[in-house]
Amino acid sequence: MKAVSAAEAFAEIARGTEEILLAEELKEKLASGKPLVVKAGFDPTAPDLHLGHTVLINKMRLLQDLGHQIIFLIGDFTGMIGDPTGKNVTRKPLSREDVLANAETYKEQVFKILDPAKTIIRFNSEWMNDLGAAGMIRLAAQQTVARMLERDDFKKRYAGGQPIAIHEFLYPLVQGWDSVALKADIELGGTDQRFNLLMGRELQKAEGMAPQTVIMMPLLEGLDGVQKMSKSLGNYIGITEPANDMFGKMMSISDELMWRYYQLLSFRPLEEIAGFKQAIADGANPRDYKVLLAKEIITRFHDAAAAEAAEQDFVQRFSKNAIPDDLPELELVAAEGSIAIANLLREADLVASTSEAMRMIKQGGVKIDGAKVEDTKLVVTAGSTAVYQVGKRKFARISVK
Repeated sequence: MKAVSAAEAFAEIARGTEEILLAEELKEKLASGKPLVVKAGFDPTAPDLHLGHTVLINKMRLLQDLGHQIIFLIGDFTGMIGDPTGKNVTRKPLSREDVLANAETYKEQVFKILDPAKTIIRFNSEWMNDLGAAGMIRLAAQQTVARMLERDDFKKRYAGGQPIAIHEFLYPLVQGWDSVALKADIELGGTDQRFNLLMGRELQKAEGMAPQTVIMMPLLEGLDGVQKMSKSLGNYIGITEPANDMFGKMMSISDELMWRYYQLLSFRPLEEIAGFKQAIADGANPRDYKVLLAKEIITRFHDAAAAEAAEQDFVQRFSKNAIPDDLPELELVAAEGSIAIANLLREADLVASTSEAMRMIKQGGVKIDGAKVEDTKLVVTAGSTAVYQVGKRKFARISVK
């Protein structure tokens, strides 16, 4: 076990977390000195992991380095139910074939962060298949419909007349039963998983077990700075993407979002990050610190040489755009804190209409700081400054306020 005190371990674990339930329980568990069973579940709903997933996996690696037993749980059984969390419609279940194919990819990618020699990979079908229909009925009997409707997403759907399938009520029960089966001391999850995570505590208590401590991690916003990073929304950075693509995407984020990424993705000391902020306040270019962050991330998932090459490629592509010396500088006001890319280009007179903006994006003719824009629904948040290019000759440095 890493030679730190229980108090020091708790401080490291607490860094960047949204909430720990219950913090005092975790302190007591750490003070016991015994290795704890740490569980985190991932439904293999898409074949690749992205940076949003790594917020939680990085915390798992920290706990692993502190000497605790990490269980990377692949929800092959729950994946066939479909997680209803945050959904306003019933989520389409995956086929068994899709689940298994995606699971194999997860197993390969997670070891870019976790130590394979110290990680246990489990599938929740191991115990759920054995539970059987009778066992599932007994499990369902432990909760009421009223309790399930306390979930915010279920409550909204019920109030709005949106259908809720019976099998969706089973999802949090199965996730909670995973904690019973694994005898978890700690479970990690995103803030959107609060109901499911607490279900694990309830079911463990019902089985006479000590309840798990719940560590909730913040959800990382995607490149748009608005919605959480998601492959389905196209606002993600995959951890296996080519280094050049990762660099370009990182450079496209707003200056404000950069600090959120530093907070949740960087391994740099907090004091160093605070120094970066002060340097920018004193007049340094935010772009320089965005480069540092991009290279840190790329080095983690590729290597230092790939990070250097990606920076050089970005600089060369950016310089080839022949940005004019008399670059127009504009300020646009985002009335609601953000502005759609098509509206931004129109208001900056870089296009005649939003439909032209859409067409240019689809044709690959729109770039932000040299990085090609591919998402016609991209949203630019207030606080960002970047060079926008449409076609070969239209440029503007635009600050969104």
